[in-house]
Amino acid sequence: MAALAGLIVGAVAWFLLFYLVAGLYTVAPNERAVKTSFGRAMRLGNRTTLDDPISASLTDEEKERYRFPQLVVIPPGGPYFAWPWEKVHKVDVAVQTANMAYDPENPDANRQGTVLEAVTKDQLNTGLTGQIRYGVSERNIYAYLFGVKQPFVHVMGYFVSVLRERISDYEAPKKPVAAGSGAEEKGSIVINVSINDLRKNVSDLNDHMFRECQCSAARYGMVLDASLITGIDPPTEVESALAAINTAHNEVSSQISLAQASADQQIVQSKRAVEIQTLNAQAEVQPMLALASQLQELEKAGPDVLDAYVRSVRLGVVAKARQAVLEVGE
Repeated sequence: MAALAGLIVGAVAWFLLFYLVAGLYTVAPNERAVKTSFGRAMRLGNRTTLDDPISASLTDEEKERYRFPQLVVIPPGGPYFAWPWEKVHKVDVAVQTANMAYDPENPDANRQGTVLEAVTKDQLNTGLTGQIRYGVSERNIYAYLFGVKQPFVHVMGYFVSVLRERISDYEAPKKPVAAGSGAEEKGSIVINVSINDLRKNVSDLNDHMFRECQCSAARYGMVLDASLITGIDPPTEVESALAAINTAHNEVSSQISLAQASADQQIVQSKRAVEIQTLNAQAEVQPMLALASQLQELEKAGPDVLDAYVRSVRLGVVAKARQAVLEVGE
């Protein structure tokens, strides 16, 4: 009997040790956890990712493909308890950084994950360098754990495909021109080089990548927090030719700017000359207008007054003259 009692006590102790005590777990501050019971994840009723704003960027066809259930997410803390038939899945939700040229399936690709190649619209093979920030989406952990086999591989592939597509058809945004002015952008007669447009508008390219990759949370359960493209370089064999093109472009742009500045200066000078001549003409007209006004006042005073005024003025003129020509009657 004693041996049987000891066996029972040992079995109970073993059960408590390996099933109850071992069922306790904690969740770190940078982690989130979900539980599965007999392989089925604990869900929030019938809610899916389509009920969450993260799916707003998906098309109607994509919403049918990327419909994932919403799960009960266990926040940091503990201790928590899981029954033997339950399994705890923990994920790290901290934001991480990776080189945008990194290939998870082939680390030696893209020059050992340092430079990503892309072709521009004028068939120039460029090398891109930069980083991306990513993390697991708490609002779609199901896709990260169960919906996609290798979510990070999918995210990197999606990012690279979107970036290469953007590079291949990129055009610099047009500068606004006043409506009806008929003016064109300065330097428009020079053929633009796509890599120059890309270098001048890196922030626009980064913003585009951020907008296009917002759907990654709904697709793969991972968030692309930001992308930072730091370098866009042409192949070394065409770098000298590109430098010559840029030099010529800068010289032509400089000549155009000087010509426009000279034209603007001449226009301003012409306007000023017209203003001066107008003022001179007004200055000559004003005394005549004043004299006409005085003569009208004298005429109102009577015909004799106006004749006397004319006679007085005539005498003054004759007094100043050196010679006088008089008309003699026949």
